Amino acid sequence: MALPDPKPGLVIRYDYVWTHEATAGQNQGKDRPTCLVAATDKTARPRYVVLLPITHTPPSGDTVGIEIPLKVKQAIGLDDEPSWVIVSEHNVDEWPNAGLSPVPGKPGEFSYGFIPPTLFAKVRGTFLDLAKAKKSTSVRR
Repeated sequence: MALPDPKPGLVIRYDYVWTHEATAGQNQGKDRPTCLVAATDKTARPRYVVLLPITHTPPSGDTVGIEIPLKVKQAIGLDDEPSWVIVSEHNVDEWPNAGLSPVPGKPGEFSYGFIPPTLFAKVRGTFLDLAKAKKSTSVRR
């Protein structure tokens, strides 16, 4: 199956590297669902994407997250445990990249689907507000 077109709101499987992991010298992370929040124009070479991690760990301290409603998780095939899109840090990577991996149980399929537009607007808006305030950290891959 071909890789999906990197469109905002797409949830993919990716080896996200947290800021604290990058600071410790790691350059590969745990495969997890991530939300693509932005992509450069499809004619750009290389093409870059901005990816936000999805985690079961509730945000604490300076970490900011948007909870994903259970109905959304079920619609795109994520588990039923509470999850958050973390908007206070992100990875910037080329598209396509070696960090992509297939969705568990679906060989050759790299995306779960899209989060709904209203939820994505909240994720994007909060992410952009934090980025403008310089309260979002980035790991360039």
